[in-house]
Amino acid sequence: MALLTGPGRIRLADRTVQLTWLREHSAEAAPLFARARAEVGYAWCLCRRPALRLVIRCTGAGRYHLAGWPGEGDRHDPSCPFHKLRPGLSGRDRYSTQAIQETDDGVFIRLATPLTSRLAQLESHDVAPEDTGTETGSRRSVGLLGLLHWLWEQAQLNVSHPQTGRVTWRTCHARLRQQLRETTINDQAMDEALYIVPPFTPAAAEDNAAALDAFRATLGRHGRTGRRALILGQIKEVAPTPYGVAYRLAHQRTPLYARAALHARATRSYRHAFGGKAAAHGATRIALFVVDRSPKGHLIVVDLAAMLTTGTYIPADSSYEVVMADALAGCRRAFIKPLRYDTTSTVLPDFVLTDVTPTAYVEVYGIHGRETYDRRKAEKREFYQRQGSQLIEWDVTQPLPVITRSGQGGSGPSV
Repeated sequence: MALLTGPGRIRLADRTVQLTWLREHSAEAAPLFARARAEVGYAWCLCRRPALRLVIRCTGAGRYHLAGWPGEGDRHDPSCPFHKLRPGLSGRDRYSTQAIQETDDGVFIRLATPLTSRLAQLESHDVAPEDTGTETGSRRSVGLLGLLHWLWEQAQLNVSHPQTGRVTWRTCHARLRQQLRETTINDQAMDEALYIVPPFTPAAAEDNAAALDAFRATLGRHGRTGRRALILGQIKEVAPTPYGVAYRLAHQRTPLYARAALHARATRSYRHAFGGKAAAHGATRIALFVVDRSPKGHLIVVDLAAMLTTGTYIPADSSYEVVMADALAGCRRAFIKPLRYDTTSTVLPDFVLTDVTPTAYVEVYGIHGRETYDRRKAEKREFYQRQGSQLIEWDVTQPLPVITRSGQGGSGPSV
């Protein structure tokens, strides 16, 4: 049969189908997955020629999923759902297989924060200290920001491509839910441990409220065991309360409550997400919360990680990066935002342009006169010079540079 190629096309055994069809018709596709796994051992991604292998995962109950072949993610077309940045351009490289392990049966994550424990261990609002390994591959557990970045990276929500169209919270919810179905966290199915706020519609309001109530009922004390869980959503407002703050989330009526000290620590740790400049640029705030249930049934935040994103959910490390990401998208550039996970020392580019060969880089310089920042800037420039890489630089005290691709129009140099 003719081999139809292109991003989003998959070959299973002797049949070529769209990836969207596989995801929307998982029950109907199960026999095809099973035959491909038995006869060939893997699937083919047809985004390029020659085709690239894909891992076929079976997570039980006849549920199959596809994943990129280890070490081959950067060989996929930039618009392909299985494209990944080459090694060295993600904070994930700093974890050992104890922290994140991928097998044919799924992904196994060891979260530094315990979710289920004997009651005596959960009496305090303090959480377990995160792994402090600093060498490459040495971190043995994943912190909350690391987990948030892993989810975003796996769902390709740090990727912008003109062909994908506008990303909404509905897009985010669907892609993130796909990751949960093949992931285990601290020996628990991730779709049970993590509640992702669903997009609101009047027709779904009642079902969404019932789902949140069922999730909340699993929290708190159950016999001699206490259970916490995770909620992922978009912070719409932080409102003061007599004891701290209430986080009001987009698409959800039920707030989450936190003590003042915890919120103060969060604003120090994630200052760009909670800073005032973000709103002026149309940015959003995404947070991953560890929650418990109070005796009165309220959802209580015991820890959180937050990140700033553009209005279309591309992560950004500052309001200036929001401006650059929006400008790149406005010029229909294809790019990826590298994510640093739990690391602070890893030197990563601010953005990677994937619509040119070889890939080019974008750096946003928003700080002046700080020794550590200037040293990191010099390290980055040295790295790009050694590689012979093209580089777009923006000093935020100056106008935006020309960021159009060659042939797109505009004046001045372009990449």
